[in-house]
Amino acid sequence: MTSQAKTPKYRRILLKMSGEVLMGTENSGLDGQTVSRLAQEIQLVRNLGVEVALVVGGGNIFRGVSGAAAGMERSSADYMGMLATVINALALQNALEILGMHTRVQSAIPMSAVCEPYIRRRAIRHLEKGRIVIFAAGTGNPFFTTDTAAALRASEIGADCLLKGTKVEGVYTADPVKDPSAERYEQLSYHDVLARDLRVMDASAVSLCRENRIPILVFSIQKEGELAHVAAGEGRFTLIGNEPQKGMRVERK
Repeated sequence: MTSQAKTPKYRRILLKMSGEVLMGTENSGLDGQTVSRLAQEIQLVRNLGVEVALVVGGGNIFRGVSGAAAGMERSSADYMGMLATVINALALQNALEILGMHTRVQSAIPMSAVCEPYIRRRAIRHLEKGRIVIFAAGTGNPFFTTDTAAALRASEIGADCLLKGTKVEGVYTADPVKDPSAERYEQLSYHDVLARDLRVMDASAVSLCRENRIPILVFSIQKEGELAHVAAGEGRFTLIGNEPQKGMRVERK
């Protein structure tokens, strides 16, 4: 796998991926080939000299909201979802270390036998030393999503941007899978996302990024080499940030 990206635009990034991305073509759980491919994508970015932190969801194993909907007490369901993110974090750590990358997993729920506890200054030091840091267990609190955890960690470590890896190449006017006429936004403001309820990330995450002026870049993590391109300010993505000069920009087909 090679990348045409040359110079990174961002010094330190936080990449947020859903747990579903790790399923590949499976119905649930982890797909080994997909995890390995994602590790290669992350390696490309790290090789550009970018400091990389990760937050991954747990929906491929267990979703707290789904558990609560099935009658489970919400806090217990959310804690189970947090544990699922730790499993995914360890899987990514293993795949990255097979490639020779130095990594650390930090969990918001202490479990010293398998990973470090989350300590902000230690996380920043790991990044400065070139290690990839994977933040697991969300915020450590129920009722908060891993999107919010990603925005929180990005704010705490001083990330230059938050990259949201999805199955499509940005934010669209409608679901591009269901509606072929859907158009991709090139740029949106934080207010646009919240006011239009676009649900790219939950409202708490978007608000936190707005408060700390962290741009959100939504792109396709499934497109080979795209992560490195986006880190260099290239490729196809939707930028969510401050108010656009001339309103929302839409890419028309």
